Amino acid sequence: MEVTLIGMGPGGAESLTAAAVEALERADCLIGSRRLLEACALAPGAPHLPATRSPEILERLTGHAWAAPCVLYSGDTGFHSGAQALLPLLRDRGIAARVLPGISSLQYFAARLGRSWQDWRPVSAHGLSCDPVGEVLSARGSPVFFLTGGADGAGELCAQLTQAGLGHLTATLGESLSYPEERVRSGPVRELAGQASAPLSVLLVEGYEPPANAPRSQGLDDAVFLRGDVPMTKQEVRAAVLAKLEVRDRAVYWDVGAGTGSVSVELALLAPRSRVYAVECRGEACALIRANRERFAAYNLTLAQGRAPQALEALPAPDGVFIGGSDGELLPILQAALEKNPAARVCLTAIAVETLGAAAAALAQLGMEPRITQLTVARSKPAGGLNLMLGQNPVWIVTGQREALV
Repeated sequence: MEVTLIGMGPGGAESLTAAAVEALERADCLIGSRRLLEACALAPGAPHLPATRSPEILERLTGHAWAAPCVLYSGDTGFHSGAQALLPLLRDRGIAARVLPGISSLQYFAARLGRSWQDWRPVSAHGLSCDPVGEVLSARGSPVFFLTGGADGAGELCAQLTQAGLGHLTATLGESLSYPEERVRSGPVRELAGQASAPLSVLLVEGYEPPANAPRSQGLDDAVFLRGDVPMTKQEVRAAVLAKLEVRDRAVYWDVGAGTGSVSVELALLAPRSRVYAVECRGEACALIRANRERFAAYNLTLAQGRAPQALEALPAPDGVFIGGSDGELLPILQAALEKNPAARVCLTAIAVETLGAAAAALAQLGMEPRITQLTVARSKPAGGLNLMLGQNPVWIVTGQREALV
């Protein structure tokens, strides 16, 4: 038995390759989704066996002595296709297989629009968890192509983008591509937000322009932030804090006692596919966080206005937590974070010896070994043609993570 995995393209016979047509005409069994089986007029005498999950397909293949079975996949076998999961199973069983690619929905849609797709970022939101905001931000201005379906339909993706402040971007929706009911429409993302679309749909989002002041590395100059009279974590300390947090993408971060939001903004920019929550209770500080969010187009940053630890209850479990201010609630804040994720990495700063002692004691009480770094910074100041170094207040950075869970 040699199994042929065929990319059926958009679904019509006219878009199949000659090799795929030949394989289908001599097939003694067709396996695939009901939609593809019903649409395939080739090999009319071969049994049609509905199956979409790889273990189920393998069971269909091994349950009979087939000679030339074909497994049908929509689009292209190499583009978010179930063929990727089936091939290792076939190899493990010693079953010979060949793959015949098809036209992907991305290729068809680009051709339908008369455009090249080589600079698009393809993302699957079809039956998968998808963060459209993070995908658009991390694409750094390139158009983002979404395969949609299920709970994350095009309307839901556009709603999330609009809620984050990206409703002004341009969205182009392709529905039922290659079928008689095919429809393509375009407009601002906000106009498609929440709208129903066909089950077989794709979405192209474009028009995002990364901010000109986006960082090349962590530790932005203090002067680029809007500050007012609200305390702010300074550049050198901020850079060290971000390093201690070991920032990575596709994570969740809390910035508790966010102040101006400088740490929150840098977290959002360094990890565009992460979700960052700036927790702050003071009105002036919240206004500055909103302003700095817009200033840096940090659309993956969300302000959680309120006093910690109460304001933390509605937040998702964090992978990393920075505590810049606790208003005497350090232990409850730490407990709230670890209750949601016992493996969360924690980082906090202290400028008073008493705060340092309390921080070390709190981390130890919660099963974390406090790791303490003292940072002393001096900045130059011109004076009579000379540059004098003025020392800043020493800052302690305390980090912790439960060792057994690292």
